[in-house]
Amino acid sequence: MPAMGCADYIGLGFCSNDHLAVLPFIPMDTKVRMISHAIMGGGPAANSTAGAATLGMSAAFVGTVGDDADGRMILDDFARQGVDTSMVKVKKGATSAIAYLWIEEKTGNRSCAWTREGLDELTADEIDPEAVAKAKVLHLDGHNAAGAIAAAKVAREAGVTVMYDAGTHRDGMNELLPLADLLICSEEFILKLTGRDSKRTTTSDTEAAVREVYAKYRPKVCGATMGVRGSMCFDGKDFVKCPAFHVEKVVDTTGCGDLFHTGFAVRWLETHDLLECQRFGAAVSAIKCRGLSGRPPSAPTRAEVEEFLKTHKEI
Repeated sequence: MPAMGCADYIGLGFCSNDHLAVLPFIPMDTKVRMISHAIMGGGPAANSTAGAATLGMSAAFVGTVGDDADGRMILDDFARQGVDTSMVKVKKGATSAIAYLWIEEKTGNRSCAWTREGLDELTADEIDPEAVAKAKVLHLDGHNAAGAIAAAKVAREAGVTVMYDAGTHRDGMNELLPLADLLICSEEFILKLTGRDSKRTTTSDTEAAVREVYAKYRPKVCGATMGVRGSMCFDGKDFVKCPAFHVEKVVDTTGCGDLFHTGFAVRWLETHDLLECQRFGAAVSAIKCRGLSGRPPSAPTRAEVEEFLKTHKEI
């Protein structure tokens, strides 16, 4: 675990306790018996940060939890996964965030419902600027907007790479978008951002959206993740499309996008080659699919990713 408050990879955003139910089908106005059930840590930035620790980086998380049983469990999970939580704010009398996920056994597809009602978000003055300035990557998921904006400004000033996993439109995103170095959005997010979500869209629409958002915000990289269809990224010169790796048995898709971003950012620190970064992120995501949740042990080690890439040469 990194020294308190000192880490190369800092994730700032949403963390929760996830209740994961594997089901024969996802029910609608009926009942179904669970095949299995587990309670594990979750949240986009939280999963990404734990994934970075598993890949071998020193990692710390910044966010909020309540002083309840769920909050203690969230912090304990981070500790077991090698994530420093000294910058997590424990809110007295607050209720920690939780999520319920229904996972279809046959496909691994999932639905999610979450809440953070009763839990205040980070304020700008709750950020540790010294720790942020010493990091190599600041990973944001759009939650805790005031704190995220403050941290991103510090990171940009210090030359720290700001990764924005833009998955859902929310308050504060318009201020975060121009602060991102690596602006990799979900396809749904970027289509909505560019007004292309109101019609039948194609891959060419997504490519046009990526180019448009790049032109507007000028990050180092702008991209979109497209689930089983892979990813596309643009750096102002090269436009690279990278398919997802085939996985024989998908157990759970929870956290795939979160860990793609982790893998991309880790490889970006080593090489600015878009295809290399996308392939590495795709490998991390594919391995994760074989297990439940977006956390270790489903999140792979660096050795597991390297071995996977040796045996999966196809592009």
